[in-house]
Amino acid sequence: MISTVHAVVVTALVAVGSFFLLVGTVGLLRFPNVYNRMHATSKAATLGTSSILLATAVYYGPAGDALTALVGIVFLFFTAPTGAHVISRAARKMGVPFIESADWPGADPMRDEDGPTDDD
Repeated sequence: MISTVHAVVVTALVAVGSFFLLVGTVGLLRFPNVYNRMHATSKAATLGTSSILLATAVYYGPAGDALTALVGIVFLFFTAPTGAHVISRAARKMGVPFIESADWPGADPMRDEDGPTDDD
């Protein structure tokens, strides 16, 4: 049988996770370009999914699927930022522009080895 405190903790973690996933979805729909959308979805997916997996670990405890959920959180923390970075670099190499006057951090706008140049 699950105690009241245990149920409240699980419910709070699921609510927090659902909130972050909802905010990430809204960011995906509302933000103007690939860089902003990628940022919103990767951060929200990491926090939201991790919170829901943590709720799973708390609910089932050490005897259940807690280890699987914790391994999932570790895996997510390694893969989500890496995937976002790869998407960002691919968009940059394809020539997807930033918004307005923003520029790639630390890049010379006339000669950037990572992206297209005027000579290409």
